[in-house]
Amino acid sequence: MRHRADGPRARSYDLIAFDWDGTLFDSTAIIARCIQDAVRDVGGAVPSDEAASHVIGLGLMDALAHAAPDVPREQYPELGVCYRHHYALHQDDISLFDGVLPLLAELKSRQIRIAVATGKSRKGLDSALRAVELRGVFDASRTADETAGKPDPRMLRELMGEFAVDASRVLMVGDTTHDLQMAINAGCACVGVGYGAHPAAALAALAPRCVVLSVAELRIWLQAEA
Repeated sequence: MRHRADGPRARSYDLIAFDWDGTLFDSTAIIARCIQDAVRDVGGAVPSDEAASHVIGLGLMDALAHAAPDVPREQYPELGVCYRHHYALHQDDISLFDGVLPLLAELKSRQIRIAVATGKSRKGLDSALRAVELRGVFDASRTADETAGKPDPRMLRELMGEFAVDASRVLMVGDTTHDLQMAINAGCACVGVGYGAHPAAALAALAPRCVVLSVAELRIWLQAEA
């Protein structure tokens, strides 16, 4: 019988970047509904649930433009105002997925840096972090409005540069194909979570290291592989 050597297992990644909405934060359904309500407010053709969910993860203006292609560009500012209005009405209804806090605490106990790479605005992310008392948990974060929207790899590359970490030591975790494609573009490994905005089959088509269907599954995978 082989005996495992005593002591902690060497970690595979020095930095794990998480998407926010639909990955850590249970907000997918509300965001999709707010997109639909905003498009309705400006007189556009209201996107289906699937179309509204598909654009989650992109920067806000990119997401609204894809979800409402019939809305004239000059109305985009109004569309953005309407979306923010509807989201503000519901933001206190949104919370972290069950199991996220213990998962993050476990990663930090192993000295793995954790970060957020999100299509949210800086203002929106900071508000969310305050609301769920997560300020200080993450080592760094990047938002679409201060870097570039997904799937552009800029936000991941900036995080790598901040900690002087090679792409081979970085893992991206996200619920959309935009997240996984960003990781691929940055040369990083990725894991898809199939409980968010995009279906598991779409995530699997990009050949991530794994597609999990719950936070509990994600935690088990990270314990074994990260």
